[in-house]
Amino acid sequence: MNPLPAETQLMPSSETTDLVSKLYGVENWGAGYFQVSQKGNLSVTPTKNPHLQVDVYDVVCELARRKVGTPILLRFPQMLECQVTDLHEAFLNSINEFHYGGGHLGVFPTKVNQKLDVIESLLHTGAKYRYGLEVGSKAELALAVAMPLSPGALIVCNGNKDELFVRSALLCQKLQKPSIVVIEDIEDLKMTLSLAEKLELEAQLGIRVKLYTRGSGKWEESGGEIAKFGLNTIQLVKALHHLREVGHQQDLKMLHFHIGSQITNIKRIKAAVKEAARVFCKVNKMGFNVQYLNVGGGLGVDYDGSRTASECSVNYTIQEFANDVIYTVREVCLSENVTEPIVVTESGRAVVAYHSMLITDVRQAVSPGASAAALIEMANGTKSEPVRELVDLARDINAKNFMEYYHDALAHREEFIALFDLGFLDLEEKAKGEQLFWDICRKAVKFSKSMKDRPEEFEDLEKLLSSKYICNFSLFQSAIDIWALDQLVPIMPIHRLNEIPTEYGTLCDVTCDSDGSIDKFVDVRDTKESLELHSLNDTPYYIALLLVGAYQEAIGDLHNLFGAVNEVSVVVDESGRFHFRKIVRGEVVRQVLSYMGYDVDTLLQLLGNSVSRLRQEGLLKDEDEHELLANYSRLLDSYTYLS
Repeated sequence: MNPLPAETQLMPSSETTDLVSKLYGVENWGAGYFQVSQKGNLSVTPTKNPHLQVDVYDVVCELARRKVGTPILLRFPQMLECQVTDLHEAFLNSINEFHYGGGHLGVFPTKVNQKLDVIESLLHTGAKYRYGLEVGSKAELALAVAMPLSPGALIVCNGNKDELFVRSALLCQKLQKPSIVVIEDIEDLKMTLSLAEKLELEAQLGIRVKLYTRGSGKWEESGGEIAKFGLNTIQLVKALHHLREVGHQQDLKMLHFHIGSQITNIKRIKAAVKEAARVFCKVNKMGFNVQYLNVGGGLGVDYDGSRTASECSVNYTIQEFANDVIYTVREVCLSENVTEPIVVTESGRAVVAYHSMLITDVRQAVSPGASAAALIEMANGTKSEPVRELVDLARDINAKNFMEYYHDALAHREEFIALFDLGFLDLEEKAKGEQLFWDICRKAVKFSKSMKDRPEEFEDLEKLLSSKYICNFSLFQSAIDIWALDQLVPIMPIHRLNEIPTEYGTLCDVTCDSDGSIDKFVDVRDTKESLELHSLNDTPYYIALLLVGAYQEAIGDLHNLFGAVNEVSVVVDESGRFHFRKIVRGEVVRQVLSYMGYDVDTLLQLLGNSVSRLRQEGLLKDEDEHELLANYSRLLDSYTYLS
């Protein structure tokens, strides 16, 4: 951790905001969407037009005036439009540059974000590109069938399927919606062909093939020969022979490959696409006129801004991804003398991750001990020798003796704890000793920062002294990948960015779970174990978790019965003014109780019976009965988070 020098406190405001922006790495991971304004607030340019900026702090304050409190999930749908456009234009550029004979179709994997507003925004912008949907369940298929897809847009049906799933997919043909049933095993193939015959429809089939090549990053295991889905080479050949034997060669429209999510290294993508293109060509040479080559998802997001192949970054851009896919497929097809296919991509994370952020407010900062300045005089009259020694150490520690004094403080602390355990020290004396000890620790850390070769023990001590900032949100509901997968996302205050942060802290949510905390933060060179933050004052302190648009909303849980948060869609007009396109209130107590099987009317009746009985027994007054029942009703209708 590199502390900010003290002289930065005197910098002009513009230099301070630039320094703080670099501190949080905004220019590295912001992708042109995020900046720090000269007002010292986080700003968003959802259209990438620098003249059309949204001040996030102003948005939160306006919502507060409308009684929409934190936590809030802010959406910027114009970012979705940008990402969809960037993806498709990148492939069009590659097709033109390399004179590719086929085309490109994108399909959005609905599992990444199934929210109606998100899907509608993606399909509206993607209509001119014939942007389609990928589904992996009956529920996802149901939403895809009803959505207004542009003519020629695909519905790609992946995953395990039952008869109703396949029947519904096949019937899409009658709606003039091309639906590809991707086969995961031989029994899938037989069932699909049988149902298509009964419905008197042509089965439009895809076959998912396991590649030898695997991806890179957290989801490396989801690809390769040990992948959960798909046919290996032996099974693929059997499936092709079966299609030929039953006279349905023409039904095979797509070959599908997937090597994992968030692929960090472009070399793995090149290798996988080359292998996939080779399989495509060989299948075509066996007499199957396959139209689509689906290279799956995996287009990653640079969460930490390092532009490396680390787990939370990628070493390529969208354009590089498109170039490598199109160029590689073309080269393999040319070498095999096979017509180039329409390349299908299932990029999801890269399309939606940027568009939403979670805003929370800090309720308190918890530190180990506190400043002992006011206690030194109080401790002068102590009868405990170790505590008296700590008084002297706290008073006389300086830049020359801090290491010796810190080690002495450790020894004296052990002494007074031992005295307390033996009953020779009272609770107030122990409290004085603890306060003095932590004061010495803080001073030692401060002095150690000037050392050229700082000992590791002071690095560890600084981590120990990091404050715990208690934030009004549930990690398990709104950012569960951070807990479950050690996913890193950018986190920073949304205001006071024209002030140098003076504190280091970790973030804790409001659940009754010690796992509900964030103690790893993005950094260009490495991960940080604490985040630079400001000291709290009498005004609310807001922090944003950014780039949370992928996966988090569908997989969050109800730990402690904290429900879905307030959601707000924000757009900017041509004059630069922001507007709320949609405000969706978060879940209230009665809603989350119903999810657990509780009938709220029954709960009200049970409480009413208890109150009535107590009143009849003379243990409650009439006004108490009214107050208790009215308060319970307010509780049921309250936001599950802190107000």
